[in-house]
Amino acid sequence: MRDGRPARYELGAGYGFCRVINGGWQLSPGHSNRSTDDTEILDGWTRLVEAGFTTFDVADIYTGVERLAGRVAARFEPGRVQIHTKCVPDRSRLAHLSATALEAMVDGSLKRLAVERIDLLQFHWWDFDIDGWDDALHALDRLREQGKIRHLGVTNFDTTRLETLLDTGLPIRTNQVQYSLLDRRPGGKLATVCRRRGVSLLAYGSLAGGLLTGHWTGKLRPQSASVNRSLIKYLLISDECGGWDALQLRFNAIQNVAAKHGVEPAAVAIRWVLEAAGVAAAVVGARDAVHAEHNLRVFDFQLDSDDHNTLERDAPDGLQGEVYRLERESERHASIMRYELQQPSSEN
Repeated sequence: MRDGRPARYELGAGYGFCRVINGGWQLSPGHSNRSTDDTEILDGWTRLVEAGFTTFDVADIYTGVERLAGRVAARFEPGRVQIHTKCVPDRSRLAHLSATALEAMVDGSLKRLAVERIDLLQFHWWDFDIDGWDDALHALDRLREQGKIRHLGVTNFDTTRLETLLDTGLPIRTNQVQYSLLDRRPGGKLATVCRRRGVSLLAYGSLAGGLLTGHWTGKLRPQSASVNRSLIKYLLISDECGGWDALQLRFNAIQNVAAKHGVEPAAVAIRWVLEAAGVAAAVVGARDAVHAEHNLRVFDFQLDSDDHNTLERDAPDGLQGEVYRLERESERHASIMRYELQQPSSEN
């Protein structure tokens, strides 16, 4: 930690961001049915910025969240707050997605964020069996050249497709992927390619929807009807890694390391991801300054070899393979996805 502030990552060309990014998905209606008070969120996010957590991760499909991030940024001097958003076309539109439609989507984000240029635009493509993802990114790169986008990234792109994009000369700077002690898929071939070709990994799901916070230690597996979609998603991931009993072993390993360093289990889970090769930052859901106090502890310690042995050897192996393949190919995992979330033009 630098002078009591969270560490930052320099992406290049004079642009940097916080290594723990405030995630906005949990505020989206697609996450849960819990109502949100805008004033409370704005004040909480303002305190996060004041504590040094100046970077926000939102998306055009998180209804209302881009507007909130833009309103927070407007409370500070230009450049103090960084906003990373996503461009996520509806699955039904992929086969006929035009450059004009993409520009309209970007313009919608610019309007909701109330900015002239998006700091980092991250592009997601639901189904690689549908052609057009490379053309779409070239269209977005033209918008970058026009000044509407500062940096271009992708989300959930596997190694093969990412290399294909890079081989065409596209300046892909980041790839946001699910990465945690439970889901270690990015740590293999993808991380190697990213390091070699100058692409930074942004990790979401580092706490596995709350599973790795310590809250569930010694408890029964939660029932799907009683939890939000995020936790349902990661319960499915845990089922791929030995199920609930195996997850309890992982809980114990994390808690042992947390006790050694005098931090919360969540800090250990996030720290492990931040120390993984190629990872620039972890996207962590945050509502208020309470999260700032906890997340600051992430920068107070480092994991040593004994810690890594405990976390990686003394607990069952995490999920392996290509990133997002299960979510694309397994009906069980795909069944919880919502593919048609673009906001009507009237909301732009």
